Amino acid sequence: MNDVNGSRGPRTDVLEDDIPADGGPRSEGPRGDGSAAGYLAGRTLPLSVEFARQFRRRRTLVMFGLLLALPWILVVAFKVGTGSAPPATTLRLSDLAVEGGLNFAAFALSVSASFLLVVAVALFCGDTVASEASWSSLRYLLAAPIPRDRLLRQKLVVAMTYSAAAVVCLPLMALLAGTLGFGWHDVRVPGTGETIAAIEVLPRFGVVIGYVLVSQFVVAALAFLLSVGTDSPLGAVGGAVGLVIISSILQAVEALGSLREFLPTFWSTAWLDALAPQPDYSGMVKGVAVSITYSAILVALAFRRFRRKDVVS
Repeated sequence: MNDVNGSRGPRTDVLEDDIPADGGPRSEGPRGDGSAAGYLAGRTLPLSVEFARQFRRRRTLVMFGLLLALPWILVVAFKVGTGSAPPATTLRLSDLAVEGGLNFAAFALSVSASFLLVVAVALFCGDTVASEASWSSLRYLLAAPIPRDRLLRQKLVVAMTYSAAAVVCLPLMALLAGTLGFGWHDVRVPGTGETIAAIEVLPRFGVVIGYVLVSQFVVAALAFLLSVGTDSPLGAVGGAVGLVIISSILQAVEALGSLREFLPTFWSTAWLDALAPQPDYSGMVKGVAVSITYSAILVALAFRRFRRKDVVS
């Protein structure tokens, strides 16, 4: 109400909801640390939102469609093929693909791990940050504000999850397609033609899938690093695939000697030793060590690069 001089006196109609529960002053502006009231960095860019965004993208659907369709295409190709089988002394994985589901799954994995799976992993990890920059939406994500480390971590988790799903779904679908197309039989070993019980090889095949997944960590980390440093998704994906191809070429240069063992692709086929009558995992252990070392260094460089990057797009 007004006092005798016509000036407005102190308000007495304060609502109860306006009073903080602890009796302290009500915060209507920025907090002491400079952030807005109610802002929690840990709730920005939830994984569920990022998973849904990436799943709805056309490249995700097309890539998974291709990976799931390839085993069935190969089954049809073997069914309609009329080629004659070579002598038993020259048995290869391709010659034994029709011997049963596990043989077919091993063949499908061998022909796809060196290129198709590399492209799939490079696509999911190389496109994740670069695409945001190409759409000029990266700066708006950071202005949300989403902490840079959290943004990268969420992007990396989602990209690696889709990459892992891509690597796992192809051999599993190949196992299903091969079993339906050629039956469930014991496994024949390439080269010698020895037979191993399928029930004995099945757990080893799970180890093989896990090893192929770990061996792709280098591709994922390299593509992620390139994605952080460019606003061209095609450049990040193509750069990762290109460097893998160069590594594959260098490992064929025998003049390099033991230096080839430090190339990220040198141990890429070590999983074949796990399907031998007497499995040998030594090569796989070395391959895992090389892959994890390279990927850890590359991911650390990606985070370091992004923290210092001037984001303008």
